[in-house]
Amino acid sequence: MPELCAIGSLGQFGSARVTQMGHEVAMPRKRNSDKAMAAIKAEPKTLAALNAIIAGSEPLVPGGTRAVLGEGPVRAAIAFVGEQPGDAEDREGRPFVGPAGQLLDRAMSQAGIERKSSYLTNAVKHFKFEQRGKRRIHQKPTAGEVKHYRWWLTKELELVQPRLIVALGATAVLALAGTALPIMRSRGPADFKGFRGFITVHPSYLLRLRGDDERKDGFQQFVKDLQSARALA
Repeated sequence: MPELCAIGSLGQFGSARVTQMGHEVAMPRKRNSDKAMAAIKAEPKTLAALNAIIAGSEPLVPGGTRAVLGEGPVRAAIAFVGEQPGDAEDREGRPFVGPAGQLLDRAMSQAGIERKSSYLTNAVKHFKFEQRGKRRIHQKPTAGEVKHYRWWLTKELELVQPRLIVALGATAVLALAGTALPIMRSRGPADFKGFRGFITVHPSYLLRLRGDDERKDGFQQFVKDLQSARALA
């Protein structure tokens, strides 16, 4: 039975929990970055130990109320790496549950990839946003912020040991390759410094396309990319 990672709820790491509208919701607890850094230096040996460090660390980006951890089985055939959690992910504590995640689910299904058999995570573990009235507006993480989170991502993937890593978009590529690469020209198989990889667009890119034909073509190409990744894995 493959080891399963901890889902992104902080409750399992000692946070307070409250009930809201009939659902239990994890409330973020105060982080202690000194303790987190000491734990990092101790080199966590399991995914659960690493997740405890991530969950207990202060956000390294503005906004972020709690860490959203990776989800899926260890030794998954494919690990998908996105940019960062969005508003829905931050609220639910799970990766890829918002509009882009739903589009990814649909593309994975058409490509013959089961979500429950895949590992999904993000390069940046906290939602970076700017508050505008009642809305939380997504802010793209800087290269420096991506670098701060990179140790966590690298260690996470070393512990998960996927056969193939799919980088979804420019931020994921920056985190995995250590350098910025043009997505459209780099689309396809890649080497992420010892990890076998594949580069494609982030599903949020497809949501921004204008016109039915452009969105349809973009989605079909995305499905083809995932089919190619599945064949490589």
